[in-house]
Amino acid sequence: MLDWTGCGRIMANLWRKLRRDARGATAVEYGLIVSLIVIVIASGISSVGGATGGIWANVANKVSAAMPTA
Repeated sequence: MLDWTGCGRIMANLWRKLRRDARGATAVEYGLIVSLIVIVIASGISSVGGATGGIWANVANKVSAAMPTA
């Protein structure tokens, strides 16, 4: 027969250990920090790419115009 008092005690001890364990919370915090850094880098690259797009189009047009036609 199963001793329910022992199971309750085991579950209570397990719950206490889980509440004190901070490793998972630390991993989640690092994950959030990394994701915010990635978002900032991606938006920076996107804005720089949009700002320099006109410059590269101008360079491409000048190179095309400078090439001799056959």
